[in-house]
Amino acid sequence: MKQTERGGAVDADHHIVRLCVRGMEAEARGESEEARRLFQLAWDGAVDDYEACIAAHYLARHQTTPEATLRWNQECLDRADRVGDERVRGFYASLYVNMGRAHRELGDGAAAYAYYARAAERVQDVPEGDYGVWSRFAIAEGLRETAPSAGGDAQGSRDAAMLLAELLAKLCARAELKALGLILPAYLGDLGSAEDRERLRTTLHMVHAARWLPAEEQAILREAIAALTEEAGAPAIA
Repeated sequence: MKQTERGGAVDADHHIVRLCVRGMEAEARGESEEARRLFQLAWDGAVDDYEACIAAHYLARHQTTPEATLRWNQECLDRADRVGDERVRGFYASLYVNMGRAHRELGDGAAAYAYYARAAERVQDVPEGDYGVWSRFAIAEGLRETAPSAGGDAQGSRDAAMLLAELLAKLCARAELKALGLILPAYLGDLGSAEDRERLRTTLHMVHAARWLPAEEQAILREAIAALTEEAGAPAIA
């Protein structure tokens, strides 16, 4: 959580924010107990739901059990809901990611996936820039790792994901930076929307057309493109 509304940022001069910044600095120095003390001070000093939302977010980072982490993430989300204005609009993608991660750590994949899906619906409220990219990547990773398995003979995204994972592993092993540089942004930021899927498919076509890869990897790439095309019901690009 670093943003309030689209294009805006948390007020760095706010007294609760200053305490949390000091806590983050202590955390970066490896001083976990000091960080937790400062975040607890922020929570104890909060006088409204907005301040409590910020403090709860950071306290959630320093819990010792998955249950306690979920409890504080839920507290943070509840407080944001109570605020309900522009100050917290940009928080929600991050809050839902944290809820998804907490449920995943507790072994509840279905609840985790539902929260990651809600995060994807709010990603447009996160300002562009490094934080926006981080948010998109975190959501996409959560969706990939908690997505329910397709049943029966279903094809499409599941097969594409498996093929892409295999291909990317091979590219990383060979340090094939050109192909990785093109594929990874589209792959890591894929939230499953039609626009994201088309961006990924187009990127794979570009790499395939460049003929940078050895025959085995070109074949995997063709299979991945075919799987994405079948999923979308789109005509294959020659």
